[in-house]
Amino acid sequence: MTSRREFLAYTGVGALAAAVVGPVAGTVKAGEVAVSQEAVTPTPYLPIHTLNGWTLPFVMKDGVKEFHLVAEEVDHEFAPGSRAKCWGYNGSTPGPTIEAVEGDRIRILVTNRLPEHTTVHWHGILLPSGMDGVGGLNQPHIKPGETFAYEFTLQQHGTHMYHPHADEVVQLAVGMMGMFIIHPRAGEAVPVDRDYCFLLHNWALHPGTYRPDPSIMQNFDLWTFNSKVFPAIDPLVARTGERVRVRVGNLSMWNHPIHMHGVQYLVTGSDGGRWPQNQWRSETTEIVGVGQTRDIEFVAVPGDWAFHCHMSHHTMNAMGHGIPNALGVDQSGIEADIRQMLPGFMSMGRSGMAEHQEHVDMGMLPGPENTLAMMMGKGPYGNLEMGGMFTTVKVRDEIPPGSYADPGWYKAPEGTVAARISTDPNFGNPTRRKPTA
Repeated sequence: MTSRREFLAYTGVGALAAAVVGPVAGTVKAGEVAVSQEAVTPTPYLPIHTLNGWTLPFVMKDGVKEFHLVAEEVDHEFAPGSRAKCWGYNGSTPGPTIEAVEGDRIRILVTNRLPEHTTVHWHGILLPSGMDGVGGLNQPHIKPGETFAYEFTLQQHGTHMYHPHADEVVQLAVGMMGMFIIHPRAGEAVPVDRDYCFLLHNWALHPGTYRPDPSIMQNFDLWTFNSKVFPAIDPLVARTGERVRVRVGNLSMWNHPIHMHGVQYLVTGSDGGRWPQNQWRSETTEIVGVGQTRDIEFVAVPGDWAFHCHMSHHTMNAMGHGIPNALGVDQSGIEADIRQMLPGFMSMGRSGMAEHQEHVDMGMLPGPENTLAMMMGKGPYGNLEMGGMFTTVKVRDEIPPGSYADPGWYKAPEGTVAARISTDPNFGNPTRRKPTA
């Protein structure tokens, strides 16, 4: 039986549905059908939900799915209080997620609105050499103002990416990348209820500046999930008992051990597709190397669960590098002298850095223009003291199927939250190792 949504898709009225969900690149001509991946059925797969992102619609032309990417400068917000002039696609960084099905014939138009030439490489995708996107090797560069067409048949399924292969040191550093998801034609033996994806990246946005610095190799200021830092990263929302897949791609300059609390997830796939089940392995932390993708899957259990890179400096926002170590140092005798040279200086770090967020929240340390505090975010029990590559997995019994709305903080059942039982530092009789001589 044909549903109303199927009827809209087949008759071309689906173009209206696509316009509601997101922008359709180009003009839809008579006889063409604009299709939004999330708005129209029938679909042989569960549509991807991109954290803080969106999926690129396509136009059907004589059996070919035609997408249109526009390489251009974008005004991007990492979190409230930090914006930058970046480069991306179709108004965002990362660019929109491309979704298609194994066996599809696709055409991707790429229009260059940058001030220099570019190309697009389809990372990990099997295709003719001339479509691989390495400027000077596989194709001429796409000059400013030009539009090139890439066309090929998808021969595989899996979690893939796209990015330039021209002036990579600049174009990748300032945000030109996106996810490319290919769903299996035959469906999946173990279906999922929610399918998330996002990209890992790093940025050198120096304090007080508005353009990322592409010359930095290691000492980055911002570490992002889909070009956002905590607390601006969307939570991953699920209903209790649902099977959730999270696809992670890494186009940063660093490897990232991605850790999830609350479950032992299964690592089930990569840009090589979903692996045979006998190759799935149980983990709580999986390193996603530079240029790699990984799929992880888990069955959702109730609660608010941290989900983050386990390199501690990747879960902080803008920070100084190579500064003197103040831990254990009494600075009270020189604080006034330093303040004469640096008005507003406040000594910190003697007892750790937790006080940083407290001072910022109190308005005592405004910081440089367009620069985020190192630690941010508040939870139901106090400051979260996080930033960068950190978000939460929020699982509830009552979340409606298909809803991605933030349900708020978890209300833990009585007796299941750690609680204070003493304020005496000498409480109890714990076994402690004595210092050696």
